[in-house]
Amino acid sequence: MRAVVLALSLALVGATVFPEFSAGKTYVYMYEMSVINGLPEEGLARAKMNASCKFLISAFDKNTYMLKVEDVMMQEFTGFWPKEHAESIGNIPKAFTPEFNIPIKFEYSNGVVGKVYAPEGVSDLVLNFYRAVLNIIQLNIKKTHNVYDLQETGIQGVCKTLYSVNEDVKAERIHLTKTRDMNHCQERVYRDMGLAYTEKCDKCQQESKNLRGSTSYRYTLKPVLSGVMILEADVNELIQFSPFSESYGAAQTETKQTFVFQEIQDSSIAPISAEYHHRGSLKYEFTNDFEWTPLQLVNVTDEQAQVLKELLNHLVTHNAEKVTDHAPLKYLELVEFLRLARYEDLEAFWSKYRDTLWLLEAIPATGTSAALRFIKEKFTSEDLSVTEAVRTLVAAVHMVTANPESIKLFETLTEDSKLNANPVLREIVFLGYGTMISKYCAESDVCPVEYIKPIQKRLSEAVSKGETEDIILYVKVLGNAGHPSSLKSITKIMPIHGTAAASLPITVHIEAIMALRNIAKKEPRMVQELALQLYMDKALDPELRMLSCIVLFETNPSMALISTLANAVKSEENLQVASFTYSHMKSLSRSASMIHPSVAAACNVAMKILSPKLDRLSLRYSKAVYGEAYSSSFMLGAAATAFYINDAATFLPRSVVAKTKAFFVGAAADVLEIGVRTDGLQETLLKNPSVLKSGDRITKMKRVIKALSQWRSLPNNKPLASFYIKLFGQEIAFANIDKPMVEQAIAAFGVKALKTLLLSGVSFNYTMPVMYTEMRRAIPTATGISVQLSLFSAAVAGAVVKIEPTLLPHLPEDFPLSRLLETDIKLETEIRPSFAMDTYAVMGINNPFYHAIIVSRAKFNSTLPSKISARLDIKEGDFKIEFINFAVHEEKMMVNRKKFRNQSEHTFWQEESSDVFFGRNVNRERNHGRGQGRGRGKGNFKGNYRRRFRGSSNRGSEQVDDGCWICRQRDHWEKEIVLKGRNQID
Repeated sequence: MRAVVLALSLALVGATVFPEFSAGKTYVYMYEMSVINGLPEEGLARAKMNASCKFLISAFDKNTYMLKVEDVMMQEFTGFWPKEHAESIGNIPKAFTPEFNIPIKFEYSNGVVGKVYAPEGVSDLVLNFYRAVLNIIQLNIKKTHNVYDLQETGIQGVCKTLYSVNEDVKAERIHLTKTRDMNHCQERVYRDMGLAYTEKCDKCQQESKNLRGSTSYRYTLKPVLSGVMILEADVNELIQFSPFSESYGAAQTETKQTFVFQEIQDSSIAPISAEYHHRGSLKYEFTNDFEWTPLQLVNVTDEQAQVLKELLNHLVTHNAEKVTDHAPLKYLELVEFLRLARYEDLEAFWSKYRDTLWLLEAIPATGTSAALRFIKEKFTSEDLSVTEAVRTLVAAVHMVTANPESIKLFETLTEDSKLNANPVLREIVFLGYGTMISKYCAESDVCPVEYIKPIQKRLSEAVSKGETEDIILYVKVLGNAGHPSSLKSITKIMPIHGTAAASLPITVHIEAIMALRNIAKKEPRMVQELALQLYMDKALDPELRMLSCIVLFETNPSMALISTLANAVKSEENLQVASFTYSHMKSLSRSASMIHPSVAAACNVAMKILSPKLDRLSLRYSKAVYGEAYSSSFMLGAAATAFYINDAATFLPRSVVAKTKAFFVGAAADVLEIGVRTDGLQETLLKNPSVLKSGDRITKMKRVIKALSQWRSLPNNKPLASFYIKLFGQEIAFANIDKPMVEQAIAAFGVKALKTLLLSGVSFNYTMPVMYTEMRRAIPTATGISVQLSLFSAAVAGAVVKIEPTLLPHLPEDFPLSRLLETDIKLETEIRPSFAMDTYAVMGINNPFYHAIIVSRAKFNSTLPSKISARLDIKEGDFKIEFINFAVHEEKMMVNRKKFRNQSEHTFWQEESSDVFFGRNVNRERNHGRGQGRGRGKGNFKGNYRRRFRGSSNRGSEQVDDGCWICRQRDHWEKEIVLKGRNQID
């Protein structure tokens, strides 16, 4: 009989096999959720948050329903799970009580959640809490299938979901399970910060599994005449992350939800009188809390000036002679403190501490629009020198968050007359404008073409006027931006057959081709067609064809395209082009990284097509060299690439490019690239034919020096050489080294600095932050709370340098430089470089109202004092360098993990002064013989690994070294690695 009733119910339901909520009724459900952060091993500390409440659902209109929450309670837990008990949280529910009293509207049809509506008084944080329940009632039930999968919309995006439906005839129930795989999504909801320069590798994620996530749902449904009713739902979600391969373990965030039917009330929920606005859909909406710093290092009180004074005094006084272990941490605290400051606060701080280097270095690292505005105003008011403006602007370009406000501010900087009057600042501002557009487009769903149109317009005007320098600058800006719409503007100045651009200087064509590389990452197919057309044009200058080859391999070419290149090389008449292409393919065929494995495989096939005779071409021919070191287990690696383009008629290579690349956590980033051209230098050398004649080494050197001394005969507008520098794939500076520049440098620094060095010596010390890196990814969970994965690194470097000269015979103050040819010069140099770096990996919940994270910290500190003695006697032809000693070599490293949670809104993690670790000092001295240097090195490395557990443990005893240190704070350390190393250099 029950089977008949169940079959009859399903037959009446027909195509409406989805949850229904009858009009005039309110369905009451008990809802509980929990979020746990920690390591999977038993006995270790974890941070957990629980919440419970009642959710009320009722129909409002056709396909429109109301949702309201009541009786919200929250608890938190920190300690050793599951032995300790949770504590209640009263402040968070009270803070949101006014918002919880406001019901929201949502569209719901055939089990699918549509648009969500809420008044302005409901914050996105609370609305995401509602979305967690709407995510549970999102059901796509197919009555004709028991097992099926589809791409289903959820709170984390549109992801692959597997359904399984079973009918329990006896109990008159339908049991449904669905599993959502967050690693197979058509549209994934997440937000990144600081990852604009990285190139993601999906294959690396599949192989090493360092970031994984899945959600499973179990439903108990009851058939009713109007459809089905949800009696109970259990949701379990697991997200795990490891910076290395999954086999080395991973930190986990586990969420649980229960949704249990309680009763049906004979009334409906009424909306409030306020206007309801469309507030998105079921997908999670990120709020400004993403900007909230996970590492809350500073307790900001009303005494802001006192906090800043203490931080600056600590950095200045404790790092005068040597960089201390705590310098990176204090610098992080300074950056965090200034990040919370408004523009007016920065003005006040500057008026008191304008002479402090640390303040000026930390302001751009905050990454705020207020910091960028501050730098602009200070330069406009001439409070910053050109050198300070250059340093802060370059830092701001890469550290300030790219948003419409910061892009607009950079656009106004490009029109500032005072900045444009200085050629160096003009280049930095224009290149920075392109970089800001690139960063914004990399981290945003939309990339408006309006941002890049002003530069495209400037380029058209410069081409029409024939202003070569401006054309090159604007092309470089378009290359930094990498916007696909710029391809048309760049194509107009390409040396394509039949176009007017063929008459432009070759330097313009070179910059146009190289500007395609960033566009190739977004539109590889379009760039491939253009680059292949240029490469196949044998009438072009060979250098342009070789640059086109570089661009082609930036597009991750297919097997067919690489085979096309290989066949073209077989019939290539220009050996420079053939040698370059062959060496490029051969180098890439040895690649072991998983970033572009298909390219390496295709190049291996191409090597079988080409003749091995090309491998025997000498270094007179152009080459491409690529080498890398990669560990698939640790997902870490580095690569170096060098291109040098030769010409049969040149003494030096026409151009040389060197580039480094880093691989980490399933991504890749171009770290540094330097390119040099030597056109004017070639011309200067070739004016003296004796340079090419044979002779001994000393004779050749004299010929080269004599030829270089004739550089003054060059015209002012003819550059000796040119260079550019790229950082993270973005060009930050370029310059043409011409005769006026060399003359100005000699007049300003050359002779004066040399005489000061030789007569009185030099003594100085300098300490400054050299690196600040912040990378974050926020991923929403099924509970409507996002989990953040963050990586912070800060490094401080310093050096004390003393140079004492000894001259025989002694020279007067105003001596001619020719006297140096008859003087025995001896320089005693003492250098004490020191370096400290802290890196923090963070995972957990992070918003202004609740903070529960797991932190892993790695520290490194090194000091390597040395003394060098150099002697130069040109008259006697004697040159000697002595490395007198390497003394007091210190290296310290430590890695540890900790848990942290806050009990109130403003509980901050403070680093204690006792936070030290141990290393070993090595004192070695060895004097070397005259005119030669000898060296030998040896090193050993050992580590003591210890786990500390609270309570009983059956893992056995482990050896503990007496030198190990245990941090005793309110929070508990779970793992500590004390690494003791010793390096000896003789």
